[in-house]
Amino acid sequence: MLKKIFAATVLSLALTTGALAHDPNAKTTLVFDHPLPNVPGKSMRGVLVDYAPGSGSPSHTHAASAFIYATVLEGSIRSKVNGGPERIYRAGENFAELPGDHHEVSFNASKTKRAKLLAVFVVDTPETVLTIPDPK
Repeated sequence: MLKKIFAATVLSLALTTGALAHDPNAKTTLVFDHPLPNVPGKSMRGVLVDYAPGSGSPSHTHAASAFIYATVLEGSIRSKVNGGPERIYRAGENFAELPGDHHEVSFNASKTKRAKLLAVFVVDTPETVLTIPDPK
């Protein structure tokens, strides 16, 4: 039990101090972490991303094994993946990222209202760093 609590704490710290560390107005919180009983070696992790008005994440990739399905819970998010068109997703809308995708833009589309999204990762269980900022 103690090992599981320690692992969750380390993962939570990796998430909250990773790609969003440059912007104190952008916050990530690990909200669940469950091994998939029918897919050995894989886990499902939910990450709540909370952007203050005008804040966002630097361009990034994710853990090599990560498949992500994101749902905007509140506000609107500007997003651009793999050189595609920039798009605005509003509350209730969803998007997916495949393993290896490059997330070039992820920002709150509003200068006055918060934006929140839930990113659900299906990832190799040993992966602890889910978001890797682009090198500068």
